[in-house]
Amino acid sequence: MQEFNKLISFDGRDIRLRVGLLAPQAGGSVLIESGETAVLVTATRAAGREGMDFLPLMVDYEERQYAVGRIPGGFLRREGRPPEKAILISRLIDRPLRPLLPHWLRDDIQIVATTLSMDEEVPPDVLAVTGASIAVLLAQIPFSGPMAAVRVGLLGDDFLLNPTYRETQRGDLDLVVAGSPDGVVMVEAGANQLPEQDVIEAIDFGYEAVRELISAQRELLGELGLKMVTSEPPVVNEELEQFIQKQATSAIIKVLHQSDLDKNARDLALEEIQATTIDKEIAELSPEDPLKVATTENPKVVGTLFKSLTKKLMRSQILEEGMRVDGRKLDQVRPISCSVGVLPKRVHGSSLFNRGLTQVLSIATLGTPGDAQDLGDDLHPMDEKRYLHHYNFPPFSVGETKPLRSPGRREVGHGALAERALIPVLPPQEDFPYVIRVVSEVVSSNGSTSMGSVCASTLALMDAGVPITKPVSGAAMGLIAEGNEVRILTDIQGIEDFLGDMDFKVAGTDTGITALQMDMKITGLPVATVAKAIMQAQPARLHILEKMLGAIQKPRPNLSPYAPCLLIMKIDPEFIGLVIGPGGKTIKGITDQSGSKVDIDDDGTVTISAAQSERALKAQKLIYNMTRKLNKGDVYVGRVTRIIDIGAFVEVLPGKEGMVHISQLAEGRVGKVEDVVAVGDEIVVKVREFDSKGRLNLTRLGIHPDAAAKARAAAVR
Repeated sequence: MQEFNKLISFDGRDIRLRVGLLAPQAGGSVLIESGETAVLVTATRAAGREGMDFLPLMVDYEERQYAVGRIPGGFLRREGRPPEKAILISRLIDRPLRPLLPHWLRDDIQIVATTLSMDEEVPPDVLAVTGASIAVLLAQIPFSGPMAAVRVGLLGDDFLLNPTYRETQRGDLDLVVAGSPDGVVMVEAGANQLPEQDVIEAIDFGYEAVRELISAQRELLGELGLKMVTSEPPVVNEELEQFIQKQATSAIIKVLHQSDLDKNARDLALEEIQATTIDKEIAELSPEDPLKVATTENPKVVGTLFKSLTKKLMRSQILEEGMRVDGRKLDQVRPISCSVGVLPKRVHGSSLFNRGLTQVLSIATLGTPGDAQDLGDDLHPMDEKRYLHHYNFPPFSVGETKPLRSPGRREVGHGALAERALIPVLPPQEDFPYVIRVVSEVVSSNGSTSMGSVCASTLALMDAGVPITKPVSGAAMGLIAEGNEVRILTDIQGIEDFLGDMDFKVAGTDTGITALQMDMKITGLPVATVAKAIMQAQPARLHILEKMLGAIQKPRPNLSPYAPCLLIMKIDPEFIGLVIGPGGKTIKGITDQSGSKVDIDDDGTVTISAAQSERALKAQKLIYNMTRKLNKGDVYVGRVTRIIDIGAFVEVLPGKEGMVHISQLAEGRVGKVEDVVAVGDEIVVKVREFDSKGRLNLTRLGIHPDAAAKARAAAVR
């Protein structure tokens, strides 16, 4: 393909599309640029593998250090394992793209987005999402698009479209909206306790811009002479489908109406129905029977059709009867129980949150500034991260056995969502200098574990004594849509997530929303339906919050005795080199002498951490004395470090030495310095003057007894 360029003027900021310039052997590729940020996005399709029963879509986002003019650190000096942000952007691309690809497609599809250049103004993530849609269209992959994404910020009372990094940090909202011609298909947001109506207006504002980008993609296809590619679903074996419906419908309905069954009992009952009413009947058929032939050729077809029937009946029960499988009303939250301090005091804070069969154990740990996560090798405007939220989902939480692996994309994504939900209520660093890590251990799962993590982690932070401004709760909303019939479900459980059309997580305080995440299994929702889900989540969040406050009303007044003691002090930046010393010798000496850890920022902020307060106070005193400015008349207890013919040198503070002239050693005449003092003696001296060269001159004369006593007392402390 020859190179083709297209310019999209977009709310005062241009987006440039360059097609045919790079990656000619990929199925489709586009270089999408804005400002000095450029992302290459490719889409490639390969023939499906035999036996595949799901859509094998792979989405990868890659960052190169050369994009910002850096050489990677480490021994290898090349990019290694993708940072967390790259994983989150991969998910951001995948989530709106996946529901727009035919679910029956079995070809391997890979989307690769690579940031080739990045400035400090334009984030690459929403460009990569829109670029993925263009690449899929150019690759002629069946697709219910076009799809596009924009970021919306809020600065004061004004919404900003695709704000810069700085504008996003200064504002109260960081919202990404992705949409298709059918409506909103994905929402991801962090907010500073914004009212529901403000968030709804922001989503509407963003979707209007998405529609402009969709139109531009359609124009691009027309200019290139390409058409949208669609795909028809595979033909269903109607005879087998009818057989399964006849054999199993009444039994499935009976199970779905047994509201007293828990998740495991319901799953076992459904498995028993398939085994006894379908698998057994088919096994007894003759080899020539068409049903037997169909199941022999495709062993997974019975399971697929059985799940499809179960889904249809569950959805019908909700739409027609307004009844959920556990007997709840559509807007009802499952039973909740909470407790704090569930682990021994050795951990700094802990809590257990139960919602139905979902159970999350969260543990809060307080660390020193040196424990902050270094983001130096991440293409990110932040240098470090002081709040870390990690989410673990072991196989036993759903009664399965699997090898334990490092956290996958789902675990990283859920941890990031909980982190985003809690950041707005954390105390500022200057008031609470600790680095905070919260780990959410999902010990039992039946839906909405990410929001359970938000609730459990709020309680763990309060149990640890972290002075959060407000507690945060969260609920996951679901959706069943058939034609014009739409039902929104509050606090969805596993089966409603698996067989439903939406998973919409809403977190916030009693004041407003702090985080949103919406994923769809259909091709889009009107903004009005999204708004209804947000509003229905509010009473659920407040109900959950009330239950949480029954366990602990406010953060504990004191930290755990096992939390590190932190002291903050400020020194003049000109003394930083003095405190550190040549090759770090001085600061290492302070650490060894006091048993404390010392961190110094470029602005002169010194953070001292120790297991006991006495150790931290000792280090504080050493640094204070080292960085004190001496004034004429100040009295100190100093140590004689060396002697010369005309006087003695005395160290009055660490690293600060002055000379007592022989004439200032005693009231009468002194013949030899050694007659009065010796090296190692501790003597009381007074600052006499700084000479023309800035040298410190001391004296032992004219010192008031009270001043001498005070200096001796300070030296002892």
